[in-house]
Amino acid sequence: MSTVQQEVDERSNLTATNKFELLLFRLGGVGTDGPSELYGINVFKIREIVSMPEITPIAGALPHMLGVVNLRGQIIPVIDLPGFIGCTPKSGLNIILVTEFARTTQAFAVEAVEDIVRLEWNQVMSAESSSANGMVTSIARLDGNVDKSRLAQVLDVESIVRKMTPVQANHNDAEKDIKVHIKPGSIILAADDSVVARAMIEEGLKEMGVEYVMVKTGKEAWDQLHVLAKAAQAEGKNIEDKVALVLTDLEMPEMDGFTLTRSIKQSPQFKYLPVVIHSSLSGTTNEEHVRSVGADAYVAKFAVQELSAVIRQVLAR
Repeated sequence: MSTVQQEVDERSNLTATNKFELLLFRLGGVGTDGPSELYGINVFKIREIVSMPEITPIAGALPHMLGVVNLRGQIIPVIDLPGFIGCTPKSGLNIILVTEFARTTQAFAVEAVEDIVRLEWNQVMSAESSSANGMVTSIARLDGNVDKSRLAQVLDVESIVRKMTPVQANHNDAEKDIKVHIKPGSIILAADDSVVARAMIEEGLKEMGVEYVMVKTGKEAWDQLHVLAKAAQAEGKNIEDKVALVLTDLEMPEMDGFTLTRSIKQSPQFKYLPVVIHSSLSGTTNEEHVRSVGADAYVAKFAVQELSAVIRQVLAR
């Protein structure tokens, strides 16, 4: 486990390619005699890996909420990930994965940590049509795009956390003006692979009063831009008349948000389109990469007031 922890620390920089790091771990079997299932989480969400500490149960907690741990002075909730997914650990819950994303810190109890692998995003295919309750966003082909490749399920941890710790509505934000004005006839093109995130983004864009097109991957967004550019040309217009702004997640199957942003900014046809990266991945490393690929702004998920303010600022430029 110490070797895996060192790799988490050492591989903390996103490369300039369409790649990412996936932490593989075991949750147990779906049946009593079934094989131990292999799952993955993006390394950028992992703060540290810890042997199972003493957990304090919390009265009235939801099912699969084991309780909290005191880790270096921080009280962190611990989620029984095998229990939530429906797996039975063969050797018990031995490790917690402490994660940071979407402005929250939490830990997931797992059976065992397996490895860290570096993959191309095109090795990761959307699993939305086959995954139950939106808990799995994609399937990673660990040995490349070949027959009989080992497979790992990439969990939508944002969705799991939201189901375990529902966010209360902020009535103060609801009273604030979050309207955004874009050119008549144009849309905001938004891309996110998470079912929960897409629902929240769509709700936010509706509150802002803007037209939008929502897609699931960076590749879909890139293809949609070409469709809109062709339609604009047929009408004697520019792409800027059709698309006011591109709003993209970072983690997406087939093409990630960094590659999408870089492709837009290096394209003579699309380079003047504003791009806002909207991601659960935070930290100075990711924000530096956001600037390096030419994005106009970065905003962490998910606060509609902040998102609308950033969009207005970018459009005002």
